[in-house]
Parts: sequence; structure tokens; C-alpha cells
Amino acid sequence: MEYNFREIEKKWQAQWVADKTYHTTEDPNKQKFYVLNMFPYPSGAGLHVGHPLGYIASDIYARFKRLEGYNVLNPMGYDAYGLPAEQYAIQTGQHPEVTTVANIARYRQQLDNIGFSFDWDREVRTCDPKYYHWTQWAFQKMFQSFFCNSCQKAQPIEKLIAHFEEKGTEGLNVAESEHLEFTAEEWKAMNDVEKQKTLMNYRIAYLGETMVNWCPGLGTVLANDEVVNGVSERGGYPVVQKKMQQWCLRTSAYSQRLLDGLETIQWSDSIKETQKNWIGRSEGTEMQFKVAGQDFDFTIFTTRADTIFGVTFMVLAPESELVEKLTTAEQKAAVDEYLAYVKKRTELDRMANHSVTGVFSGSYAVNPFTGENIPIWISEYVLAGYGTGAIMAVPAHDSRDYAFAKHFNLPIIPLIEGADVSEESFDAKEGIVQNSPVAGKQTLDGFSLNGLTVKEAIAATKKFVTEKGLGRVKVNYRLRDAIFSRQRYWGEPFPVYYKDGMPQMVPEDCLPLELPEIETYKPTETGEPPLGRAKMWAWDVEKKQVVDKALVDNKTVFPLELNTMPGFAGSSAYYLRYMDPHDDNCLVSKEADNYWQNVDLYVGGCEHATGHLIYSRFWNKFLFDLGVSCKEEPFQKLVNQGMIQGRSNFVYRINSDDHSKAPVFVSAGLKKDYDVTPIHVDVNIVSADVLDIDAFKAWRPEYADAEFILEDGKYICGWAVEKMSKSMFNVVNPDMIVEKYGADTLRLYEMFLGPVEASKPWDTNGIDGCFRFLKKFWNLYYENRTDNFLPSADAEASADSMKTLHKLIKKVTDDIENFSYNTSISAFMIAVSEFAQQKCRNKQVLEQLVVLIAPFAPHIAEELWHVLGNETTVCDAQWPKFEPKYLVESEVQLTISFNGKARFQKKFPADATNDAIQQAVLSDEQSQKYLDGKTVVKVIVVPKKIVNVVIK
Repeated sequence: MEYNFREIEKKWQAQWVADKTYHTTEDPNKQKFYVLNMFPYPSGAGLHVGHPLGYIASDIYARFKRLEGYNVLNPMGYDAYGLPAEQYAIQTGQHPEVTTVANIARYRQQLDNIGFSFDWDREVRTCDPKYYHWTQWAFQKMFQSFFCNSCQKAQPIEKLIAHFEEKGTEGLNVAESEHLEFTAEEWKAMNDVEKQKTLMNYRIAYLGETMVNWCPGLGTVLANDEVVNGVSERGGYPVVQKKMQQWCLRTSAYSQRLLDGLETIQWSDSIKETQKNWIGRSEGTEMQFKVAGQDFDFTIFTTRADTIFGVTFMVLAPESELVEKLTTAEQKAAVDEYLAYVKKRTELDRMANHSVTGVFSGSYAVNPFTGENIPIWISEYVLAGYGTGAIMAVPAHDSRDYAFAKHFNLPIIPLIEGADVSEESFDAKEGIVQNSPVAGKQTLDGFSLNGLTVKEAIAATKKFVTEKGLGRVKVNYRLRDAIFSRQRYWGEPFPVYYKDGMPQMVPEDCLPLELPEIETYKPTETGEPPLGRAKMWAWDVEKKQVVDKALVDNKTVFPLELNTMPGFAGSSAYYLRYMDPHDDNCLVSKEADNYWQNVDLYVGGCEHATGHLIYSRFWNKFLFDLGVSCKEEPFQKLVNQGMIQGRSNFVYRINSDDHSKAPVFVSAGLKKDYDVTPIHVDVNIVSADVLDIDAFKAWRPEYADAEFILEDGKYICGWAVEKMSKSMFNVVNPDMIVEKYGADTLRLYEMFLGPVEASKPWDTNGIDGCFRFLKKFWNLYYENRTDNFLPSADAEASADSMKTLHKLIKKVTDDIENFSYNTSISAFMIAVSEFAQQKCRNKQVLEQLVVLIAPFAPHIAEELWHVLGNETTVCDAQWPKFEPKYLVESEVQLTISFNGKARFQKKFPADATNDAIQQAVLSDEQSQKYLDGKTVVKVIVVPKKIVNVVIK
């Protein structure tokens, strides 16, 4: 019987749906295992062959764990809010939901065609009001909470209010936007608006003035990862830095817990290191510097207060509020020009590009230790989000300070004995301190560090700063609070209305606050976000419903928030909703959460290390504080899949000045003799680098009359490995592969390309090998081109077959646990060849072989499983158990040498003694010609390797 993959795959995909094979419920009698993929954004382009890579890897693992007896949760959904749908809506006038739903339908069909074991009954879509109900609910809980530094957890805002009522800010140790001090009496004297403004300084979800990536062309704020080289990733519009009032989440409050949590999870060292650097913990000192000639001071943070005597200039971040205060009239024009330049640069640009730029403010700071005036500069290499946005520059011992000092000819004072700073800065982590202070200079209370080690100097300076009231010892973090507002339509609405200019929460029992209908998706003519166009967008507090905004007054009807939430809002807790997707009363029930707990295996791209993976960990920690999530870390194990790159093809047009002639294309092997221009060609009209010329002419009608110079009657294309992209015409649609070769072949080939975590090029030319393997696998069960079914319960399993089987069981089991799927597939290929040579017909052996391949190629496995006489799905079979006894060798082959020269090989029983081996060698006929007339001095037996007979 032929291997009819189309019929088999269509049959079993339908049967799995009918039988609800992948439907999952909580089962206290089974150990749980939760597998999750980073869910996709459904773009109009659909899936290309690179997208399913991680899904296939996780699906293999999910199927494997189910076969091991686990109760496996393997859900899928859609990250359905996004800028592309909104931009398409602006261009066409079509509601973003229409295109999103259409794209989801296409994704679903493509995913179903590949045979994933997703429980689609648990599907979530972030644009579904039943889903974003709980995103809005979580936001409200953050608004109603503050973070206590002492207990390191979120607390109800009412506890903070009670503290203010009793003690004001005395004894307060909480996360805050700025340090405030007031008494209980002063708090009580505040009116309601003043109290609300004060509480905003402490809320975990708060309104704040912050610098953002503003894209006028798109009319919205962009996240750092949406900006590339100063322009928007979507559309290429210019992006500038702008200060705006935005909703923010106090992610910085969780910095230490985010760091500590990394020690409890199984993530790669590289991802952990990336997050550690992004969070950026620094232990140091905050110090106050007075401004010369003004009754004003400002604070800087430094990890090396001991280098205070080497400070030769100060630097402000361009966004710092101090810039306006400290820029003198003489320097204003130069400063304004510089600020205009910096506005066009994102933080990522500034961090990556180390070119030296800056401008003098015109003001000077006073060194608190020496009383010397220090010039205050402004430069983009200082970021407002780190520390206080102002630094003391020590060029002798910091590379960026050094480059700046050299560029602007500023002094450089070495503070370590023997430090050579003539060409570069000197690492000052060890050594004996000097020039602290410079000889002959007076310092506060005669304080000096000269002669101390660096470690001693750091401790002495921290003590002095604290005792003299010059500052305080502090732990600082680089992690910034997350900007949570977007000036878009297609996103989760904030459940917020405004009374007296202050935000109020829509009552919890009125959630979800649904996205209103609008006719145009652009910002309003007055610059408001698109929701400013909504007619029905005001909140009636008495009726507890949305009403016409024309009814807004100061009594019962108030304006609703016009911004929407960013994309990461919906993806920050979706893994919890999968546990209990149909519960209308809570995000996740206690029962479901306690059963599934957290994700055991999370698969997705490493590009989310500083975005989604930070936000979701923060979000889950907050929900853990609330008692909603029973686990503090959402994803126990993380595997980052690599990227499948495209294999582009090119045709070569011969350059000509005579445009009246038909264009001529020369085959790749002949192009060296011509002046040519390479042109990308659609890889789907190329097979094994041979161009389908008729298809090319149909695809590019302007070349319908072109001539082609061939090689051996064929046009051979050139090729290169590039990013898979529509613009390079190297996108391969998985539907085409499934149609031509089948889903099981696609699954095997994507895993066979290389390690899951590695990037590798797609080459359709190589897929045929996996297809041939599956046909060879099929032929173990059916005699070629006949209906003769080969496996038999009566056929004996040979020792060689049992050895092949158990060698495969061990290899595949170990490889799946280590995500070494490519080597598993190689092992399958070897085993199938061995079984074929052995003419293995034993039903039990071949049945276990079906189970082994089921995670990789589920359709062919399901078909053969039932043909073998089983009535239940192969998904519920038992994973074969490895038995070492079948790999124990019954014989060993040893090399027989005489005086160290190998002469022949001989087999012996594996348990043969040295005496038995010696006797057998000496009596062997082949030994006689070497022993004739010689005396045996001794026989050396090296176990499992060699027998050496010493003669003379």
C-alpha cells in the first residue's frame, strides 16, 4: 500500500477534532505538565515556514510528556492587538477587528494543517472583551496598590492612606516617583484633589510625566523595540523624544525580586544575563552638589563615591529637568540646538552609538569635598532613567567620561598609583589611592583617601558622606517604569474616567469597558488620540454606563480616558487565563491555578528578553502578591527557538545601454563573463536552483520577451542566505510544503535542520530526504506497493531488532529531554534502515516504534497505530521503557597482535576470561604461522580491545 499522506493527514485531523483528542481538564490523579508557546500576532501575510519552528518543538515535547503519563496543557491563542491592523484600518477605513478576525482564521487553518495538539477549547484573543476584562481588572488593582519596600510586596493603597493619617511620611519605606515629606496634619489639610495627586506618587499604576518615543507620522508613542535607527519599524516614520503625561507601571519597584527570581528558574545563562543587565543593580551613594552662585543643589548617584577627587566635570541627561534650570542665557542657543538633535535619537541609539557629543550648560557645580567649581555639561550618553539623570564624571577611570574629556579638552586626574591614562582610562577596581586630594589642596574636615586600597576608600567615603549629611548610601536599578499608554485605537481601553482632572476607576462590576466604534482611526484634528473621535465615550457614575460625551458635566457624567493600553498588556498574564479561560467571575480560579501552577516549558524568541519576559514576570509577581497566582515565577523553563532564515534565489540581468532591446538573463555559472545586475526571484518558482522560465515571465510581465542564456539547457539561479522576507521573495508558505510533502514531513524537516535554539537556513531542496524516510518507515509495515500488512504477533523479535529498538528508545528519550530533535531524527533514520535489513516483522517491536515517532510525525503514527489493531489514540499510548539488558553485547571482537603488529581479528564471548581468550588465540589456526618455531614469552589481554602475543 502506498503512503498516501494527504488522505491520512486529512482523516486524522478531522478525527482528532471529532474525538476532542486534545481537550484537557484538571485531573488530580495525574501529574500536570504545562507547555506554552509565545502566542502569535496574526498578520495578514500568514505563517511562513519559520513561524512553526517553536510550535513544532513544543508540540513534540507536549506529546512526549502525554505519552509519559502526564496531564498536558498545550493551549494556543492570539496576540490580537497591534499597530499593523490599525495602520491598515487608517489606509482602508476597514475596522481593525475585521482584518484581525480574517487573519486569525487563516492562521488557524495553517496551524491545523500542521497537526498541533493544541486544546483549542482554551483559545484566547486579546481583543476579546471577555479576555481584556481581566487586563482592565489587573490594571485597576495596580492603581489601588503601592509597593512596600520593607515587606517587598504590593499592598492596598488604603494601608498607605492610614499611615498618612497617623504619621504622614514618617517611617515610610515605599516605592515612590519622588521623595516627599509631610506630616499627618498636612495630609489631613489637603483637599481631595491634592490627596489624589499625592497618592499618584506611590501607586503601582500611576500617571506620570515621562520621556517617550513619539512618532508624529503614526500619531502614537512607540516602545523601544518598535524603533530602529531613529524611525518607526512600521512605516519608517521619524521618531523623536517627547515629554508626555502617560500611564506608567511601577516595574522598577520589583527590580530586586526580578533579579532574585532568576536564580529559581531554568532559563539560559544568556537570557538571564540580559535581564540582569537590563535591571542593572548598582550599590552606591547619592550625593548632593550645590550649584555655584545659586541657592540650589541637585543629587547624583555614583557607585564609586571614593572617586570624588577625580571629578573634573558633571554631565546631565538631555531630558533632565535640571537642563532648563542650569542653562545660562549665553549658552541657551547652543543647548537648544543640541536638544533638538537628541530628540531624534532613541535610548537604544544612544546606548549603542558611542560617538562623543555634548554642550556646556554655562553653570558650575561645587565639589562638596573640595569646594572647587566643576563645569556642568549636557550629553546624550547620560540617560534620564538611570540614577538621577546626572553624573559626576571621572575621566581617568571611566571610558565614556575619558572619551568626553579628550574630545572637549577637559582635565583628567588619575586616582590610582601607577595608573597610565595617557591613551585610555584605567580600571580603578584595585590599587592604592592617590591624588585624593591632590597634594596641597584643602578638603572638608581634612578628609583624605591617599594610601588606602580601593576597597578601603569606598567604605571610608560612604561612611563620611553619611555622617556629614552629604548624601546617603543607596541601591539603584537601571530598570525603568513601563510606559503603559498608547495613542492608538486598536488596544485595550483604560477603565478610567476623569473627575476634576484626576483619574477615577470605572466600578469593577461594570467591566469590561468595551472599545467604542469610531469612523476614522487617525488622531483627531486637535491632536487627541483616535478615541477622541468616539461619540459614546463618557461615563455616567449614577447610571454606571457609557453615554454620549456631549452629556459631560461636573456632576454625574465625566470624560473617559482616550489612550489605550500597549500590546504587552494582553500578553502579560495570558498563561493564567489559559488555565481557566471560561470563568466569568475571576481571571483564574483557585482550583485551576493550584493545579496548573505555572508554565513548565515556555518556548519563544530571545528577542523578548527585555520586553515581554520582563513585563510578564512583573505582572505575575504582582498577582502573586494579591494571592491570585500561586507561583511567583510564571515560566519555570524557557527554550528560545532560533530563526529559520530564507534561502534567496537570484537571476542575473546583463546590463545594457540599449534599452530598446529585450533584456537578457545569464545563468549563474556563466555570469562571470558579463556585467550583470542580480535580481531577487520568487523561490516558489525555483526548484533545486533551476528557474521555471515561463513562471518567471508570468510573475514579472515586464520580462515576458526576455532572453535567457542557459547552462546544459537549464537556467541556474544564484542563491544566498538572508532573512526570510516578502521583499526578498524568499518566503516559503508551509501550506505549499504540506500540500506537496505532508505535515509530518514538514515537522520532521524543520527539526532536522539543526538544533532548536540555532538559526539555520531553509532549503526546500533538502526536504525530499525526510519525505523518503517516511515512505521507508511506512514500508516497514506494508510490503511495497501491496496491501500486504507485515507486522505479526507470531514473528520473533531477533536480538538485533531488540538492540536496535532499545538503542533508539534511549536515544530519543534523552534527545527529547534535551531538545536535540535533529539527532533524534537521524537516529530514527538509522534504526529504520536497520529494521529493514533485519526484515523485522515483530508486531510488538514495530508497535513501540510507532509510539516513539508519534511526537514527531503524529499523523502516520496514528494511522499505523490503528492498523496495528489499537482502538484508542496513539496519544494515550505508553512511552516505551528502555531496558539496558538489550544493549549488553554477547560477543566482543578483539584485534590479535604478535609483537605489537595487528594480524587478524577474532570474536569471543563477552564474559570470556583472560585465560580462555589466551588459550583460544594460541590454538587458532591463523596464529600458527606466527608461532611456528617461536617461543611465547607472554600474552597480554587488554579487555574489549586487543590481545598481544609476545614471542621471540
